Amino acid sequence: MQTPTKRPRRVAFYLRVSTGEQTTENQRRELEAVAERAGWTLAGVYEDAGISGAKGRDKRPAFNRLLQDASRRQFDIVAAWSVDRLSRSLQHLVSFLEEVHHLGIDLYLHRQGVDTTTPAGRAMFQMLGVFSEFERAMIRERVRAGLGRARANGARLGRPKVGAGIEAAIRADLDAGRGILATAKKHGVGTSVVQRVKAVMGS
Repeated sequence: MQTPTKRPRRVAFYLRVSTGEQTTENQRRELEAVAERAGWTLAGVYEDAGISGAKGRDKRPAFNRLLQDASRRQFDIVAAWSVDRLSRSLQHLVSFLEEVHHLGIDLYLHRQGVDTTTPAGRAMFQMLGVFSEFERAMIRERVRAGLGRARANGARLGRPKVGAGIEAAIRADLDAGRGILATAKKHGVGTSVVQRVKAVMGS
């Protein structure tokens, strides 16, 4: 009985440069050499030229297409020259890694030597949640520290209150039967302001 021939694994390259003066040629050449050594078949090349890695998926058309094709299982591995080609944000990067991992797609990062087709590389995925939570905690801490400094310097936080004249005009419109949305639009304030004035009137 003849043993079935194993299908070569299909790899997708993601290439990105931040400015129009840069080129992705070196990234592509090095990844092609890796794929040839590993026996991978090139399934597609996704290239965002002149686009920052800090931008989200909706601002990077090739990256968006990569994720769409990943969900269709059009390749088995995503290869990038470096982790910062995929994203400049840890949170966005972790989200991407979790998505491809959930789809059963491996990741190869050339400069960092990350290869999840190996047991050591697969262990990296176990740390994703830790990194994500760490960044969220750091963001919360920075926000709290910033608010604390603002209060210490006498800054008034939250939306500024409207003047007495505008409040009186809002009350008059509400008394005349004008609706909350129409009143807010007329005076250029949020509906929450009109609702607050109305609540005071009814108390």
